[in-house]
Amino acid sequence: MFGKLFGRGGERPARDPHALPVPRRQKNGMYTLRALGDRRVLALVAAADAGDWTAVKAALAPFDLGRDHRVLGQLADLAGVQDWIGRAVAEDTDDHKEHRATALLISGARHVSWGWEARTAERAVNVTQEQWRTFHERLDIAEEHLFAAAELRPDWVTPWRTLLTSGRGMSLGAAVNETRRDAALRRDPLDLECHIEWVSQLQPRWGGEPGEALAFARDAFARAPQGHPLGCVIAIAHIEDWVESDDGGCLQSDEIRAELRQAADHSILHPGYQRRPGWQHDFNIFGMALALADERHTVRRVFQALDGAYTDSWPWKYFAEPEKQFARHHRRA
Repeated sequence: MFGKLFGRGGERPARDPHALPVPRRQKNGMYTLRALGDRRVLALVAAADAGDWTAVKAALAPFDLGRDHRVLGQLADLAGVQDWIGRAVAEDTDDHKEHRATALLISGARHVSWGWEARTAERAVNVTQEQWRTFHERLDIAEEHLFAAAELRPDWVTPWRTLLTSGRGMSLGAAVNETRRDAALRRDPLDLECHIEWVSQLQPRWGGEPGEALAFARDAFARAPQGHPLGCVIAIAHIEDWVESDDGGCLQSDEIRAELRQAADHSILHPGYQRRPGWQHDFNIFGMALALADERHTVRRVFQALDGAYTDSWPWKYFAEPEKQFARHHRRA
């Protein structure tokens, strides 16, 4: 058991020299992960928060923003980035193609996130005309900048994954979104975030058919090598089925528990799994899915590895009180 939990030979994973120290825990033993738990990401966020483009470029050196969705997500979700990133796009001309592509990518990703902030998480019928107008204005800018970034760096996958999100928001239709999905997966056939985005796209609330997303997830997982995080797509597909269902216990079957255990053992609990910045997100995904399935063994291993690290609201946002739900299942495990 301990070999599976901690890595080869039963030893704990080597200490990450870039890992942020664990902050003071709440009374329930949990804490919210910040900056993907990485000092370098924290420096990047600080530079972006200060609007210092030169410092942002320097802080990006250890990362491949064209493939690292989670690092890009830290910039996309940071309030205020939209106030200065346009100047960075204008200043980094074609003489600095790589930096210009990076600025366009960050701007596009931020405008997608900023657009959804304007729309809010309300049902479509409850979104005002003004909110819709702002939403589409921001997504229009996002699309322009993301396509420009993709043209400058045709090897990047992150622009295409982000275009999937904007395409869903703008209701561009199946043909457009399938083209974007295919463009993303040509660049990385095993990209986890693109698969997760497509699982969302296939939900009935977005026009998909029941069972379609889970079938897509199973097909993808069948192609994933051992230790690859793509196993998370199985957990996400089951979480999405739970969201769509009126039955809160719909995942509590022996078959689903067995499938989740197999996916976890094949991916995040396999000795070959690499703990990159933000690895806790993968474990939170499995933690929620296993908890919803009322699985008692593997869920314990997942929460023990997390040691209280809560990844903000994702994927727990589907609960009315995300933090309380994480804390409850962490305590039970």
